[in-house]
Amino acid sequence: MRGVRAPDTEGAGGCSGAGTPESHPRITAVGTALPPHSYTQHELLEIFGIEEPRIRSVFLNSAIDRRHLTLPPKSPSGGMVQETQGDLLRRHVDSGLSMGASAIRACLKRAGADVSDVRYLCCVSSTGFITPGFSALLIKEMGIPTATSRLDVVGMGCNAGLNALGAVAGWSGARPGALALMVCIEACSAAYVFDGTMRTSVVNSLFGDGAAAVAVQAGAEPAGGGTAGDGARGGAPALLGFASEIVPEASEAMRYDWDETHGRFSFSLDPDIPYVVGAHAAEPVRRLLADAGLRRSDIAHWIVHSGGKKVIDALRVNLRLTRHDLRHTTGVLRDCGNLSSGSFLFSYERLLAEGAAVPGDHGVLMTMGPGSTIETALLRW
Repeated sequence: MRGVRAPDTEGAGGCSGAGTPESHPRITAVGTALPPHSYTQHELLEIFGIEEPRIRSVFLNSAIDRRHLTLPPKSPSGGMVQETQGDLLRRHVDSGLSMGASAIRACLKRAGADVSDVRYLCCVSSTGFITPGFSALLIKEMGIPTATSRLDVVGMGCNAGLNALGAVAGWSGARPGALALMVCIEACSAAYVFDGTMRTSVVNSLFGDGAAAVAVQAGAEPAGGGTAGDGARGGAPALLGFASEIVPEASEAMRYDWDETHGRFSFSLDPDIPYVVGAHAAEPVRRLLADAGLRRSDIAHWIVHSGGKKVIDALRVNLRLTRHDLRHTTGVLRDCGNLSSGSFLFSYERLLAEGAAVPGDHGVLMTMGPGSTIETALLRW
């Protein structure tokens, strides 16, 4: 995937940097949700009885303090119940619906809109496979209009939030005034394998559960008559463009596939991921900015996926970013772990709460995931 996606008069693609601010889709609100229970890394080591020094070191040197998870119940002997793939799938659905609905409600409230205003719903998830997908289930659960157009983006991994946002922006751009929603729903605790190996322990030390929703709308007025901008001094930022980079030779570096030994799906992360991501991150950023006639120094805000400590460090070095630039990325990792496709929206929410974005500022959204893939988008407040 190369090149910045060009404007599409039918609304099926992304947006370019040309045109008036009103002609671009805007992010008018964001909402997030987490499960009710959270655990420190120390607590998780005790809960799962992990004593192997190397594995304990992975947990305790992850730059993660706490994660929100939905853990399995305890067995009569005091250990954790060994769950089947069916058990995990039920958790994916039950926890996912709860988190997704909460994130959507928070987003709509901030947008000054109601579920009756929704015209397009895109749901993103990589922690389970269900048909019908979350979009149909949420329409039923929340009373979203049955005429709502919908899309489920399944199995793309941590980068998928921006893949989906491109589709949502294209739909929105072709229908000024119509309210579109995207929600990333990741019940990562429904995709765990516990076997004491270093491969699964790296995954188990990193991911947390969470959901994040954004409202997207083209045109000057938000759907429900509320104040666009979700509290940011700069108002609702316009989505100016998207750029992608895929590294086919690293296609096996991040996988979620069937583990025959354990009879369930399992994540696998290659130790070289930080170096692969870091080495290729500059190219999509260069194309993204070149299309808009911008330089790196023109970017005031960096909203980056919280992929892990080493990934963040590699991006900081290769993109010549400061720790301040990535303060919300590292803050989300510290407080929530890697939330997969919705991580960057948790960082975006923190940026808005900070009130640092002002009219005229540009920002870059960045996600990374299987493929290996790097996705970027350009914002203007």
